[in-house]
Amino acid sequence: MSTSSVSKGCFVFKPTAKKRKPSPGIEDYFINGCDAAGNNRERFKLCHDLWTNIKTDTEFLQEELNRKILDSLLNFTGKCSLTRQQSDWASQMRASEIPTAALVLGVNVPDHDITFQSLSDLLQQSVTPHVVSLQAKECSALKLLMRRVLERIMGTAVADDEDEEEVEERSTPRHTSVHCSLGTLCNWYNSVTKVSSSPGKKRSSSGKDHQQPPVVIILKDFEAFNPKVLQDFILICSRYVQQLPLMFIFGIATSPSTIQHMLPHSVSSLLCIELFQSLSCTQHLATVMDKLILTSQFPFKLNGKVLQVLVSIFLYHDFSVRNFIKGLQLALLEHFHSEPLSVLCCKKKEALLNMKQLDSDQLERIRQLPSFVRFLETQDAEEQDNLLKNDAHLKEVASKMIKSLQKYHKNYYPVLRVLHTLTSALPRYPLGKQIRELHLICLEKNVWENEDYLSAIKLLKMLAKEELTTLLQGCAEILRSSQSKRMKRGLAQLEELINKFKELDATVTDAPQDADEVFTSPIKNLQKKTDLFQLKKALLEMNESRRSKKQTPFETLRNDTVEFIDSLVKTHLSPPESQTLFEVCYYTSSASIRRHLNATPRISIQAALTSPYYYLQNERLKAEDGSVSNSAPDICIAYKLHLECGRLINLYDWLEAYATVVSAAEGVDPESESFGKVDEVKHARFIRAVSELEFLGFIKSTKVKTDHVARLTWGGC
Repeated sequence: MSTSSVSKGCFVFKPTAKKRKPSPGIEDYFINGCDAAGNNRERFKLCHDLWTNIKTDTEFLQEELNRKILDSLLNFTGKCSLTRQQSDWASQMRASEIPTAALVLGVNVPDHDITFQSLSDLLQQSVTPHVVSLQAKECSALKLLMRRVLERIMGTAVADDEDEEEVEERSTPRHTSVHCSLGTLCNWYNSVTKVSSSPGKKRSSSGKDHQQPPVVIILKDFEAFNPKVLQDFILICSRYVQQLPLMFIFGIATSPSTIQHMLPHSVSSLLCIELFQSLSCTQHLATVMDKLILTSQFPFKLNGKVLQVLVSIFLYHDFSVRNFIKGLQLALLEHFHSEPLSVLCCKKKEALLNMKQLDSDQLERIRQLPSFVRFLETQDAEEQDNLLKNDAHLKEVASKMIKSLQKYHKNYYPVLRVLHTLTSALPRYPLGKQIRELHLICLEKNVWENEDYLSAIKLLKMLAKEELTTLLQGCAEILRSSQSKRMKRGLAQLEELINKFKELDATVTDAPQDADEVFTSPIKNLQKKTDLFQLKKALLEMNESRRSKKQTPFETLRNDTVEFIDSLVKTHLSPPESQTLFEVCYYTSSASIRRHLNATPRISIQAALTSPYYYLQNERLKAEDGSVSNSAPDICIAYKLHLECGRLINLYDWLEAYATVVSAAEGVDPESESFGKVDEVKHARFIRAVSELEFLGFIKSTKVKTDHVARLTWGGC
């Protein structure tokens, strides 16, 4: 492309639409990042469909969990708007206060956005269109707070005093703006409500309730607001409460007493506060795990270490269920991205169909799986040779293994819930109070080999009849909801045991009482004066007689019941590693999840400062034995030099050492007078490097010596 213009100039030639390359989508990134396994597109489709189902169930579950608290808030807002229209004395006194809902959501701050978004949508749909949500970071001053309220409710630009002076100086204002005050909001609200109520002259009593919809102001993070700004805003709002139906909703993360700490009595007395408590984050997590992880509905599973990492991040970092689900999504994506055989991680019919379509390379991957290698070692020589060489036979055997794995999941989770129902009622919770704790124990090893399990079995054999019968009925309800044939057979046996317990009430036998009458204690046969040997002998005889004493029918039936539960556990609660081809459905890379979710910024910063070549990929920065190249960035040189110092660093000595290293990098002759000399440029570069190290937290200024700085990190800290 050229131009025939004689004069000099700059010419712009816009590219045509045909030359523009379309930006790659998520599927392209997934497929290009996978290895050449041949089934990348199928794996992406399975991953996308599975995550879509999990996301849909999660959103529905969160709506169900928040429904109770949201319905309570809706009733509160409707009740407050009705109170303003009543004419009795108590209602008038209440109307002089601003209705305020203190919503305690807990410390799981990342989950609050979903709750407030649902609340705002419900209020706008059923109560009032005038809803505004505010955060502390956008309301640092009273002027900004007032402007955000007016802009988001009125939907117009708001000018403060300075802007109005500029507008008056101009002859033609750029845009229409209103004065930043609640008086302006009152005038706007009156005009809007009059317009909305004018078309219908005759209204029923129910229509009058909605003639003055309230103005709801939601403060999402109440603790983060400036107390002085909040106090002034509430005082201003109280002046207009008779003209404007205001209503506050405070989002509180810690405790309701925060309101008393932030607002003095003169301000809090202007509010009519009602407390609302949301579901705790631990209960929320238990429900999410019960619906997403402890179920056979989704074929994708997490092994014990990965699940422990996600639970630990939840319990010790943020208490965020939203971040827990994000970690589950990351594990799902990593599994389908890194495991070529994850094409079999789907429903049974689809998995069997995909098994038939596997090529020789993918079948070879099956032969290399550790679980399949262990299975191969248990077979005879002829079967081993057939599995290693005959692809058709391998597909047939592997299909049976996939069926067995899915049957294992259908039986595992009902028995897990049965065991948790029985052990969670025992004192001190030997196998954990939450079902996730028992699930982690079962994922690690055989649970029946655990000492806590043995103690739980002993405690179950000591339960009273009423307690045991109640627990068994709860276990029967769990097994009744399962569709597995084995669980149905187990349900029949359990119901038979429950019926036997009920029959014990109708049959009363006197056999144990007769046995007690026949039994005579060896202590009665002792003489008044006896020695220690005879006493010991008598006690041993008494102990033996008690052991040989005939059990009551209830004790016999109780032992049979506990043995039946023990047989269920030993049959169905083996760890997933015992199942062949478990790698197809289980994600096991806990190190990758920890690296992505539980970041260690200090270690990453130290690695970057010690070896900048790892990040910059510049050949001049290559160094050996952990040393830093002379041409490294200034902060890397200053960091390396500060490692050679003690607790206090002399700034002048540090500057001279830095100047020497930089002079060598610039190629200055070591024998010349200018080598190592500090000029203004080197001095400025050194000051900037020291400031950056101080910002990163490696050093700090000290009052011990004015020309020194204190070192803050040592070793691998």
